[in-house]
Order: sequence, then C-alpha cells, then structure tokens
Amino acid sequence: MAEVITMPRLSDTMTEGKVAKWHKKVGDKVKEGDILAEIETDKAVQDFESEVEGTLLYVGVEEGGAAAVDSVLSIIGNEGEDISGLTGGEAPASNDSEEKKSEEDHKTENNATSIEQADTEVPAGVEVITMPRLSDTMTEGKVAKWHKNVGDTVKEGDLLAEIETDKAVQDFESEFNGVLLKQGVEEGGAAPVDSVLAIIGPEGTDVSAVGAPKAAGSSSEKQTEQKAEHKKEEEKAAPAADASSTDRVAISPLAKKMAQDKGVDINSIQGSGENGRIVKKDIENYQPSAAKPAASAPAASPAAAQVALSFVQGEDTETQNSQVRNVIAKRLSESKFSAPHYYLMVEINMDKAIEARKEINSLPDTKISFNDMIIKATAVALRKHPQVNSSWAGDKIIHRGNINIGVAVAIPDGLVVPVLKNTDQMNYTQISAAVKDMAGRAKNKALKANEMEGSTFSISNLGMFGIETFTSIINQPNAAILSVGAIIEKPVVKNGQIVVGNIMKLSLACDHRVVDGATGAQFLQTLKTYLESPLTLLL
Repeated sequence: MAEVITMPRLSDTMTEGKVAKWHKKVGDKVKEGDILAEIETDKAVQDFESEVEGTLLYVGVEEGGAAAVDSVLSIIGNEGEDISGLTGGEAPASNDSEEKKSEEDHKTENNATSIEQADTEVPAGVEVITMPRLSDTMTEGKVAKWHKNVGDTVKEGDLLAEIETDKAVQDFESEFNGVLLKQGVEEGGAAPVDSVLAIIGPEGTDVSAVGAPKAAGSSSEKQTEQKAEHKKEEEKAAPAADASSTDRVAISPLAKKMAQDKGVDINSIQGSGENGRIVKKDIENYQPSAAKPAASAPAASPAAAQVALSFVQGEDTETQNSQVRNVIAKRLSESKFSAPHYYLMVEINMDKAIEARKEINSLPDTKISFNDMIIKATAVALRKHPQVNSSWAGDKIIHRGNINIGVAVAIPDGLVVPVLKNTDQMNYTQISAAVKDMAGRAKNKALKANEMEGSTFSISNLGMFGIETFTSIINQPNAAILSVGAIIEKPVVKNGQIVVGNIMKLSLACDHRVVDGATGAQFLQTLKTYLESPLTLLL
C-alpha cells in the first residue's frame, strides 16, 4: 500500500520547507535509509531519508519549490499502483512529463514570479531567475551591484549580482549557462522575494513579454542608458576590482557550506567560476592531492566610513533608506510595542577588573578589551540564570540550550548584531578575536546571514563614546539585552573612607513575559560579582 510522505518539521521554528535537491526521481526504487531529498529549513539544509521501501510514485514539491510543514512531499508504493485518490484525483505523471513539468515550474519559481499574465509562455531554453530568499526574515531584496549586463555571456557559477538583504550583502551566482537577456531590477532598486530578477537564455531571444519587474523603475530608455554608463564605469574600475578581490576567498554560499561539512580547506582549492570563484562542483571534485599551498593571510580591509552629510541652510535633503535601516525600524518597533519592557540598573566597581585586564594584556601576543571581559562574564552568568537565556513563544517559553551572545555593532546604515555561538565555552582571546573579526566584516557588509542568527542574549556597549548609562530595545526573540556604559572615575565609600573608584553602569532591559523582576535582579547580582571579582569566573 502506498505511503504518503509529508514535509517534515526539521526545526522548532520551521513552518515550511524548500526542496533544495531531489536525490530520487519518479519511478526510482527507494530503500529504507536512502536520501530522498535535501530540505532547506529556516536554519539549514538537511538530508531527508526515507523510512519506507518501494517505488517513488509521486513528487508533491518540485525541486526549488517550497511547501508547508505536513503537506504532501512525495508518495512511495508499489510500481504501477494507483494513487489517484492520494493526489486529489490526479494520476501521477510519467518520468518524462514529470521532468518536463518540473522544468517549466522551475522557470517560474513555483508560479511566484512577477510574470503578470498566466498565458505568457517562456521561450525554449530561457530561464527566469527570481529574487532569492537569502534570510529567514527577508521579504524583498535590493540589487547592490550587477556583475553582468544585458548581452553578457553567463556561465554556471558566475556572479550575477550582489543582493542586499535585511541583514547583509550577499553574492548571487547563476545556476545556468546562456546570455543575460533582461535585468528585472535595476542597480540600486529593490523587488519582493520571488519577483523576476533576471532572464537568461540563447542570444537574440525575445523575452519582452515574459515578465515585468515589480519594483518601481524608470523607462526602458533610461535603464538602457544607465546600464551603458554602468558598463563603462565597470570597465574603468576593473583594475581596482581585481585588487580588492584578494581581500577574501571568492566562494559561493553553497560551496562554503559543503566545504565546512567535508572539512575542506577552501584556500587549497582553485575555483573554476568567474575570476577564480569556488563553486559547488569544485568542492564535489576536490582531491586532496590537487591541493595548493595556502596563501598568506591578507591585510584586513579598512572599515567603511559613514557617508558624510553636508548641512545647507534652508535646504532640506533626503536619504533613501537601506534594507538594513528599514528592517531595524520594523523589528525594533515590533519589539518595543509587543514585549513589555522594564529596566534594571546597577553600578559596578571595575577596580579589580582593570587590574586583571592589565595582567592579562601583559602576556605575549594578548590584548583583550573590557567589552571582552563583560561578554565572558555575561555568558557565565547566563549559565546560572537560564530563565534570562530564554524566549517567548506565545503559549510557551523556550529555554535555550546554548548560550549565543549577540554583540551590537554600529555600521553606516544603522546596526547589526553578529552572534558569538557557545560564548560560555570561549576564552578571552577567542572572544576578542571573534568580535574584532565580525565587527570589521560587519562594517564592510561582509557578514553572512547565518552569522547574525541564533542569538539568545544581546549586549550593546556605548561606553567607548563616553555614555554613562542608557537603555536598549530587546532584540527579539531574546528576552533581555544588556546596555554597557563608560567606566567613570567617581568618589566612592570604601572601608569608611571616601576614595576614587572606577564605576561602570549596566542597564538590563527585560521582557516581563519571560523574566520577572527578581530573576533579572539576581542575574545582575551574579554578573556584578563576576566583574568586581574576576577570579570568581574560575570557580
């Protein structure tokens, strides 16, 4: 009897899954334990194994398509078995027709593109590329830069464009060969996820009727002029671009994940993509004997400077919001008005912490900041107060099993929160190196989306700007955020005498649905103990 396989729930926050790749086709034999497909969740791409044996009779979600959890993913049964009753009265398609249907559906990305007329047929050999969903919260993408212009030849693995999401700027590579026939979004323009981004096909193919961009754009003549000007600018700037390409290893996100899973050193691989970019097939075909010596580490690129605004008396000016700024506005507004915030403040005597830092920094090749010490102390304090390391989930509270601290970093467009995974297991030097690395890449918009996901607690530090005390808005789904002020010399009473002390103020913003006042106060007392007596961190 045929078995209906449904879309599995592979993470606690997953509501739908995307089939990244099918490992079996309709008509293939399936054994228990065989990998049916690779399912992309809101957190990762995972292999999905079959728990039954038989023949794959039906595929409910095409490759590249998405479906809700518990919807029909596939049907496995005996060869030739009638499953029309399980598929809503439709008999399963044959291999040929199924593949043809899959190809046609893939061209329109599950009918979610901005092709406005259903009767429009996509010419043979033409591929419609849609705006990808590059993060779990992304609803639209902005084309920061086109690497290919209309009329350029495109190969699989070539960089098409740089897409700015709500979290970072990511490279987007082509999965097809052909000629770029159309750009659905002009450089600097934005479009919703799944709308037409580009069209690739044989040279000379008429695709004028295939689709129209949803993003507001100018006339075709203006776009053509802009593209021509952009091409000239690119040609002039080509030497500079080549020089900057050595700042980091050019590798696609999928290839990077595969390299991490296989333990492959990406510095030892010669990429076959555009400008030596490492693509999926390079990882698949990698042989250790073909490894090349790792290149010396390049110098860190300078941090991006904020665009200077000039003041002109009597003249109002406007700055178009970036994707990052729009999402900051949306998420912080949601947090402030949905989570009942309250604030707890405490003063910390940092005299012993200052002495401890001097001793640590006197060691060879060691340099840590007060911020590194605060991060470490916070992570250890969260171990003793797991309620603060929790999240509100409507009808339940989720107590997080890992301590992942998000560190707010200012960038020209606003701020981002890169995440230190398993912070409680890191030492001072590891924390220092990780924060410097991610803060530097954040300012250059080089952080990946997965480096800004999964935080369980957040820290915002304005002490370096001389701010004594402030309060922050909780970075949901966290239940709390710690605000760190400057260390100020003040008169304090010590052993009945007034002496000069080094005082730092901390402010803890808590979500009252998760963290009660007493719980937050106890957490701050533990954190105070760790910072005022750094040796207690060793206990």
